[in-house]
Amino acid sequence: QVQVVESGGGLVQAGGSLRLSCTISGSRFNDWNMGWFRQAPGKEREGVSCISHTGRTTYYAGSVKGRFTISRDNAEKVLTLQMNEVKPDDTAIYYCAAGLRVTTDGCAASSPKWGQGTQVTVSS
Repeated sequence: QVQVVESGGGLVQAGGSLRLSCTISGSRFNDWNMGWFRQAPGKEREGVSCISHTGRTTYYAGSVKGRFTISRDNAEKVLTLQMNEVKPDDTAIYYCAAGLRVTTDGCAASSPKWGQGTQVTVSS
């Protein structure tokens, strides 16, 4: 059974940095295209960033481009989202997902495996 587990959320001041991590158990990590989605109160879940299983293809939503960096270490089985220059609008529950379709134009999530989510709160 594949399980996706996130860690690293918390409270941070605007302009600060935060790092989210994610790993998979029950399956080969480097078989999976992966990414991060987020959902703010009263809003739909949106794709933030995703990365192909090789790491060669990445996508960033316009709202985070230049501030967030997605990376993966297949040897260590870790997916990372480095969040810099965070803004109050980045406040949301962040979900790690595995099993995406990744292109430079977007992340498609037809039936991915979801993590439980981790809260990120940015104070102004």
